[in-house]
Amino acid sequence: METKSILLVEDDELDVISVKRSLSKINMNTELHTAYNGIEAISMLKGESKLSRLPDIILLDLNMPKMNGLEFLEELRKDKKFDSIKVYVMTTSNEEQDRIATERLRISGYIIKPLNFDQNTKRNASMDYFMHFQILKILNN
Repeated sequence: METKSILLVEDDELDVISVKRSLSKINMNTELHTAYNGIEAISMLKGESKLSRLPDIILLDLNMPKMNGLEFLEELRKDKKFDSIKVYVMTTSNEEQDRIATERLRISGYIIKPLNFDQNTKRNASMDYFMHFQILKILNN
């Protein structure tokens, strides 16, 4: 089975842990790289650090410091060599203007992450379940 390379662009450490945990639970060969903002992700894609090859998939948060997800997408789409990379936005933003703006930048999917939970102690389990379901869906596309 072919190894899928994933670049996770996410500043929330709990969400990073949830994605890692979800990937460890599925029976697929995956290689995960993490950038904590858009600037770091662009640097990685341009070969300045960490990546042995371009990722097959980018999982992108919108709300990040330094360079947010929308700014990252705009920069990414300027370079044709990145056109084949599928980008899935995974965000808490349900704002229509965010969805429209990202769709104009040719994303493959827009996934709204759970935002609030009744008890903070349930957050990790809920995020794990959510990420596991979404990661399987993305990798099987």
